[in-house]
Amino acid sequence: MVQEATKQIPVIVICGPTGSGKTALALALAEQIPLEIISADSRQVYRRMDIGTAKATSQEQAAVSHHMIDLIDPDQSFSVAEFVDRARPLIQKISARGKTPCIVGGTGLYIRALLGGLARLPDGNPELRKQLHLREQIGGTGSLFRELQQVDPAAAESIHPNNTIRIVRALEVCAISGRKFSELKSEHRFAEQPYRVIKLAPDFLRDELYARINQRTEQMISAGLVNEVKGLVEDYSFDLKALQTLGYREVVRYLKAEISAEQMLDDIQKYTRQYAKRQMTWFRKEEEIIWVDSSMKSGKVVQSIENFLLY
Repeated sequence: MVQEATKQIPVIVICGPTGSGKTALALALAEQIPLEIISADSRQVYRRMDIGTAKATSQEQAAVSHHMIDLIDPDQSFSVAEFVDRARPLIQKISARGKTPCIVGGTGLYIRALLGGLARLPDGNPELRKQLHLREQIGGTGSLFRELQQVDPAAAESIHPNNTIRIVRALEVCAISGRKFSELKSEHRFAEQPYRVIKLAPDFLRDELYARINQRTEQMISAGLVNEVKGLVEDYSFDLKALQTLGYREVVRYLKAEISAEQMLDDIQKYTRQYAKRQMTWFRKEEEIIWVDSSMKSGKVVQSIENFLLY
């Protein structure tokens, strides 16, 4: 009985870049395997942001139980820690119902934190953070990154030189803890894993993925993305933080008459392709991901999961 109680919960993860058909793959799997979907998308937690975040339709949500969607209003904040705190009890409940939790989304940080937990890092120091940002202003762009390269070369390798927020956080942790940020993160990687996981990602050639993104953007516009943004602007303002994200900020520029409708469409497509490329870089580094034919015609995907669940 003790062995059964400590057995790791099996969890399916379907990740990958935007527009790659993650939800479609999950729904296809649900026709053959009893599962419930937990969204791992940092924007689908917002109510009223449906079209631009490509939420599952009401019909899809009726066919398969979806969780972690429509949790908060667009003017509220939501952190990765809150995601983990809410999603982990869901995994327990879904498993207790005799179904398999299926994490679906492209927010890699959410998935990583959920599966491996959050590293125990010191709390932030607003005054120190302010000083670091000031140092960047005085020293010029890239000065903090060069400092991080000296203080913690391993951390610098994992952070983009233009990501000032993460650079500041790494230097902040080093200053407060007296240890390297990369060392603390590395120690965390060896912590006990709470779940037994199989990770899948729909596989497309880059040109195919980009074509899908272009087509989906057109579908979003046709489905009423502009009106979705208009409603949010009317009830909040153009300055709503959630509207500064991909797909929404371009519509905001159109509504402000800064760009044409054609430019709006082109910009959303272009920036979404760039975002997908960054996501691909993130996920390709995760060796445990199984890149699969999203059509599932061969049946190998289902067979792999059934073998995983029987383990």
